[in-house]
Amino acid sequence: MENMNISKDKFRFADPSRRTGDKKFDTKQTTYTKDVFHRFCKNKSSVIAAFIIVILVLFAIIVPMFCETNYSLSLTDTAYLKYAKLLPKCSAFEGTGFWDGTKTVSINENEYNAIKAIEKETGETIITQVIKDKYLSAGKSMYDVRIDTYLYSSATTANTMFFLDVSKEEFEAMQAWQSKEGNPQLIYPAVNKNLKGSDGKTLIAERFNEDPDIWYATDMSGNPKLVGGKLTPSYASTNQSAFQGIRYSEQYYSYNSKRIDGDDGSLIYALVSVSEGQTSYRVRVCSNTYFEYHFGHEAAFLFGTNEKGQDILTRLAAGARFSLVLAVCISAVNLFIGAIYGAVEGFYGGAVDLVMERISDVLGGMPTMVVMSLFQLHLASKVGPVWSMAFAFILTGWLGMAARTRMQFYRFKHQEYVLSARTLGASDSRLIFKHIFPNAMGTLITGSVLSIPGVIFSESSLTYLGIVNLESSTETSVGTLLSNGNGLLATYPHIILFPAIFISLLEISFNLFGNGLRDAFNPSLKGIED
Repeated sequence: MENMNISKDKFRFADPSRRTGDKKFDTKQTTYTKDVFHRFCKNKSSVIAAFIIVILVLFAIIVPMFCETNYSLSLTDTAYLKYAKLLPKCSAFEGTGFWDGTKTVSINENEYNAIKAIEKETGETIITQVIKDKYLSAGKSMYDVRIDTYLYSSATTANTMFFLDVSKEEFEAMQAWQSKEGNPQLIYPAVNKNLKGSDGKTLIAERFNEDPDIWYATDMSGNPKLVGGKLTPSYASTNQSAFQGIRYSEQYYSYNSKRIDGDDGSLIYALVSVSEGQTSYRVRVCSNTYFEYHFGHEAAFLFGTNEKGQDILTRLAAGARFSLVLAVCISAVNLFIGAIYGAVEGFYGGAVDLVMERISDVLGGMPTMVVMSLFQLHLASKVGPVWSMAFAFILTGWLGMAARTRMQFYRFKHQEYVLSARTLGASDSRLIFKHIFPNAMGTLITGSVLSIPGVIFSESSLTYLGIVNLESSTETSVGTLLSNGNGLLATYPHIILFPAIFISLLEISFNLFGNGLRDAFNPSLKGIED
C-alpha cells in the first residue's frame, strides 16, 4: 500500500446536529397473537362465518337449558302424540298465513260440518280462512279452507279432543285449574255410546271409543245428522244407562268444576275404570287447553313438532349440542395423537419415518364404513353406541393430522434458524416444540378446525343411513333428526328442513372460518398489509 499525504485543509469537523443513527419506529409494536387477530378480521367472510358459528353454538347451549322443562325430549306418553307433526308457529306471524301453524286443505261438506261442530263445542277457531266457498268437484261439495293444525291436523284426522286416563288426584287438579277465573274449559262431557232415535231402533251415535271429537248425533258413517238444520248433542247424562255393555261401569265421579254452557249438572264428565286394583278416570279433554294446563301457556312450536309430538327446536338444539361436543372432543384427540405421531415421523425421518408410514398406510386402507359397522356390531353392546362411534372415529381419524404434521416438519426442519439452533446445542424437544411447531401451528389449527364439521357430517351420514342408532327419549343428534324426517319429506317437510339448514350453515361456516384461520396463522404473512 502507498502512503498518502492528505492536506489538513481537506478535513473539517462534523456537524453534531447532522449526526445520523437508527431511527425510532413510528408504528406500535405488535405481538404474534395481535397480528393473527388483525389479519383474521380483515377476512370479512371468515368473520361472518365465525359469528354464525357462535350463534349456532349458543343455540345448542342455551335452548335446551330454557326449553327442555317445557317441551321435554322424553315425551312418550300417548297424549303427546296428539301434538305430533304440528307445523311451525310463531306468535308474531299469527293470522298472516305464514309460519302461524296453519295450512290450506280441501275438505268435503261433511268434514266441513264436523269442524264447525268442534268449533261450536270448544269455542276454538279451527278454520281461520275460507279460501274458496262451497263448490262442486267430482260430484261432491268441497271447500278450500285454511285450518289451524294445532286443533285439526288434517282433513281426515282430527286431534282437537282426545281421551285421557288419569288418577283421582289428577282429575281433581284438572277441575281446580279450569275453575280458576280466566282459564278455559279443559274437561268436556262424555259422549253417549248408545243413543237411540225416537223409534227406539235407529242407532244415531256409536262413536265413543272411536272419535272423541264427535259429541253430536251422527249417521252410521259418522257424518253429522242435523235436526232442523242443527246438531243434536249426544252427551251422556246421569239418568241414562248409556254405558252398559262396555268395560266402563255406570259409575261416574262427582263433577264439581265449571261446566259447559247449557249443562244443568246432569252430564257425565268422567268414567270410572278399575284395573288390577287401580282406579282411573277416563276424561275427554281439549288438546290445546290440556297443553296450556300442563305447561302454563298455549302451544306454539317455533320449528313445529316431529312424528312423536316432540318439539323440533329443543330436539335440534340438544342434537346440535351432542354433535358439536362429540366433534370437538374427537378433533382434539386426533390433533394430539396426529401431531405427536407426525412430529416424530417428520423430525427423525429415515427408517423411523418408513416404518411409521407403513403403519399409517395399513390403518388408512381400512374403509371407515366397515370400521364403523364392526365397532357397532361388536363394541356398541358393551360401551354403548356413542363410545363405539367415538373409538371408530379416533382409530383412523388422526392419520390426516399426522400426515399434515409430517409435511410441515419436513418443510421447516432444514431451515436456517433450525440449523442454527441445533449448532448452538438445542435439544430435539426444543427444536420440535420451540422452533418448528409454532411455524406449523397455523396449518395444524386449520386442519383441526376443519375436521370438526367433517366429524359432524360423518356422524350425520352414519345415523342417516341407520348404521349408528343414537335415537333415545332423552338424547339425539342432527343426523338422527334428518333420518327420522326423511320419510315425511313430502308431507311434513319442516321436520327435516330445520336440521338440514342447521348442518348446512355449520358446514359452510366452518370451512370459511378455517380458511381465515389458515391465512391468519401463516407466519410468512406476518406484518404484510394488503
